[in-house]
Amino acid sequence: MTADTSLRFREFKMPDVGEGLTEAEILKWYVQPGDTVTDGQVVCEVETAKAAVELPIPYDGVVHELRFEEGTTVDVGTSIITIDVAPGSGPVEEPPPAATEPSLAAAEPAPEAEPEAKPQGRQPVLVGYGVAESSTKRRPRKTAAGAVPEQAAAAAIQAEMNGAAAPARPRPLAKPPVRKLAKDLGIDLETVTPTGPDGIITREDVHAAAAPAPAPAAPVAEAPAPVPAAVEPSARETRIPIKGVRKATAAAMVGSAFTAPHVTEFVTLDVTRTMKLVEELKADKDMAGLRVNPLLLIAKALLVAIKRNPGINASWDEVNQEIVQKHYVNLGIAAATPRGLIVPNIKDAHDKTLPELAEALGELVATAREGKTTPAAMQGGTVTITNVGVFGVDTGTPILNPGESAILAVGAIKLQPWVHKGKVKPRQVTTLALSFDHRLVDGELGSKVLADVAAILENPKRLITWA
Repeated sequence: MTADTSLRFREFKMPDVGEGLTEAEILKWYVQPGDTVTDGQVVCEVETAKAAVELPIPYDGVVHELRFEEGTTVDVGTSIITIDVAPGSGPVEEPPPAATEPSLAAAEPAPEAEPEAKPQGRQPVLVGYGVAESSTKRRPRKTAAGAVPEQAAAAAIQAEMNGAAAPARPRPLAKPPVRKLAKDLGIDLETVTPTGPDGIITREDVHAAAAPAPAPAAPVAEAPAPVPAAVEPSARETRIPIKGVRKATAAAMVGSAFTAPHVTEFVTLDVTRTMKLVEELKADKDMAGLRVNPLLLIAKALLVAIKRNPGINASWDEVNQEIVQKHYVNLGIAAATPRGLIVPNIKDAHDKTLPELAEALGELVATAREGKTTPAAMQGGTVTITNVGVFGVDTGTPILNPGESAILAVGAIKLQPWVHKGKVKPRQVTTLALSFDHRLVDGELGSKVLADVAAILENPKRLITWA
């Protein structure tokens, strides 16, 4: 008797982490065909558009097949590994390939399969970033007749062959960000050909539909297809695929730059007293073992300035035409990593004491350098700090993190001649640059926030009197 392969083999699909991601790149496999795995064991590391994460397998069994090689970008919902959950029960039969395209066979009613045993309770999808059980499995969207999209498509074709009127076309499947993109570009989703899993329209599909159609070329005699020239080792150029964090950063920065009207203001100030306070805090027993540096006091100064000027801590809701005032501060810290720029944030930074803020900053930086920042750590930021001074740069005009209203750039702190108490003396000097969204932050408000940060850093005692 032949074993039922539908029960013997389990397909593990690229999970949707619930943050609107549509694809991920497989960085590394930790298992190979023939390896035994257990429920919860990490089998691979993938890089999404936000971070590198590890995927645990939800089955016990033996690895039968790795469907993709390392370095491959895979759409969410696509099977990436097959697990034999009943090894040794008979001759191995190839499991059915993962479905990729709807077919007429979908119109035929399939025999009901025995329900899969579900793990009890909430199961982690990504290490350090679990989601609710219901978010990992979507219910097929039904048409008015109760058919799933594949069945509706097959029924329409059959009806057309029989001369009958085709049923109404179901509403196109697309995530809210994709629908907004289509609306902004003036694209009717009904006219877009989907390429995503289960007939979902992706951003690439919308951009492809928005691209102008090429002009028809004059007919020419057929010629053999050109063979791509091999790249010589001594080539003067290197081409690097745009994907992962770099691809997401590029899209976010372009979207931010051309959506929010940026205004940047600058101030140069004497931070000699702040630098002295940093040295004193390093020797303070209450700060022992914590990361104490100028960025810590700059972060605290910004938090105090936001408390004094809460209008800066907001976001612009284009859909509902509302300004959303935030009564909490999730403080983003831009971090350069081997995979590119990421902006994790410290949740509820406004409620933290100085030692707590120092601890949170230390953990954030260490996690980013190790490449273990989770997608959740990069969501929900309200205001960001970027420290370009660590590269010896005086200042810059930073671009807003999407969805935020302000970003503060901190320049290098240098010993410079400065007029202090009527005399020119060598002092520690830096330049701050504050970019803000001029739709919701007027010049007066932006100037007050920047002036408050500068005043605190010039005289850190204000942290006590203003906090």
